[in-house]
Amino acid sequence: MSTESTSAPARDPGGVVAAPAAATPRGPRRRSGTGYLRYVAGKLLGAVVSLFAVLVTSFFLFRLIPGDPIKAMTGGKQVSQEQLDSMRREFGLDLPLWHQFTDYCGKALTGDLGTSYQFHTPVIDKIAEALPATLLLTGTAFVLYTALGVWLGSRGAWRHGRFGDRFHTAFALTLYSVPSFWLGLLLIIVLSVGIGPIPGMFPTGGMETGGKDGFAYVTDVAHHMVLPVLTLVAVEYARTLLVMRSSLLDEMGSDYLTTARAKGLRDDNVRRKHAVPNAMLPTVTLLFVNLGNTVAGAILVETVFSWPGLGGLFYQALSIPDLPLVQGLFFVFAAAVIVMNTLADLIYPLFDPRVGR
Repeated sequence: MSTESTSAPARDPGGVVAAPAAATPRGPRRRSGTGYLRYVAGKLLGAVVSLFAVLVTSFFLFRLIPGDPIKAMTGGKQVSQEQLDSMRREFGLDLPLWHQFTDYCGKALTGDLGTSYQFHTPVIDKIAEALPATLLLTGTAFVLYTALGVWLGSRGAWRHGRFGDRFHTAFALTLYSVPSFWLGLLLIIVLSVGIGPIPGMFPTGGMETGGKDGFAYVTDVAHHMVLPVLTLVAVEYARTLLVMRSSLLDEMGSDYLTTARAKGLRDDNVRRKHAVPNAMLPTVTLLFVNLGNTVAGAILVETVFSWPGLGGLFYQALSIPDLPLVQGLFFVFAAAVIVMNTLADLIYPLFDPRVGR
């Protein structure tokens, strides 16, 4: 038996050693692309399953609420049993529960969330009517508390242990532990009604005074937004601050930051151009979750300040209960969060290429 390895280079008839055959490339890019497609498909499938689970939950959950919505709609007036039965037939409440459920799911797939008991209009129209007010209020608060939380969190982590870091962290945790409705009521007492030497400066509630247009209308709405936006920012910015601070602290001892400093970069440039972008992945998750909650609005804050958005509409529908409107709002709130979480999962590979492989 020859002692030569079977993988030795072959020789042609002229005695010239031929180069070994190149190994067939295994195609890492192709595998990576296939892996990402599987990753996307899995996330989308999970989102669809979650939406269906929300659809089922929204139907059965609110039917556990005590009370008869038909009698609530009559406002305590004397109504005969025949009239009550007629109203139940009109809204489909006389049908078996399984029949109501299948009918609800079939209509929901076509975008029909039913008809409101109290408003006698399609639920989707009531949601579309209240959505702009919620987006204006919570969207403004989202931009402010996100910018404030990321800025203070990154600066606090970069100078961790100093007085400013300890103060901002303790202050943020204190505000985050305060119930939003309590803080809203406190702001109304101090800044709307006035207390002691502090005069009342802002409206107690609502979105507008009425009878104004043009620039005067814009300033009037902005004036009404101050207290509810301040309440949301005070309660919510702490979460962004803490997540950003924790993520950046994990990056502080990394070798690439030492290399950046060795190149002579200023400390602020190292933080802004190198450390903060690499610490943003957990914060991006939180931002997308908060963005989904923006559509849901702040139910308690909108109720306290009588803001005509989705949160106030949900509270109003829940008090009857207006089952189609409550179900529709609950589904929209949950769907917004699910969609935003799915989008966050899909853009993770832009921040970290290892995700999705």
